[in-house]
Amino acid sequence: MATKQKTLQDAFYETLKDVYYAEKQSVRALKKSAKAAEHDELKQAFETHAEESANQVERLQQVFEIIGKPARAKTCEAMQGLTSEMEEDLEDFGDSPAADAVLAACAQALEHYEIARYGTLKTWASQLGFDDAAKLLDETLQEEKKTDQLLTEIAGRINMDGSEGAADEEAEPAPAPKKGGKSKAA
Repeated sequence: MATKQKTLQDAFYETLKDVYYAEKQSVRALKKSAKAAEHDELKQAFETHAEESANQVERLQQVFEIIGKPARAKTCEAMQGLTSEMEEDLEDFGDSPAADAVLAACAQALEHYEIARYGTLKTWASQLGFDDAAKLLDETLQEEKKTDQLLTEIAGRINMDGSEGAADEEAEPAPAPKKGGKSKAA
């Protein structure tokens, strides 16, 4: 018995289910990140994008309707890995001056994954003739890009805050050895 050959439409649906799962996970991760963030601007960016992501989930449900398929989530291994890494980083850096910088970096990794997926889905939707779906996916893609840019700007400011310890260490160079090759410590 021959198996049915997979099509681009199958790939589109499977990827859509993957992104549906990923977006739901993103909402949870953003809410948790907002609670953990110390920097007000970063906290606000996380809260705003969590709300935006909830709207993106609804938009994905509309895309499922457009293509005539049930809105089902398929476990997204990539998003599980990214959110797991975020959890580990929160544990490792949670009480450090670098915590917000690390949170912003983790959030950008999530955004970059979503940007890649939404770009692909938008292209495939257009190729498959799902023009209304392509418009919805592009709307989300533009929001993801905007959030990534905002996180880049915020990270540029908060990374300076998180680098204070390293800057202090570099400010005090080791004493130069005296002539004859021996330092004071020798």
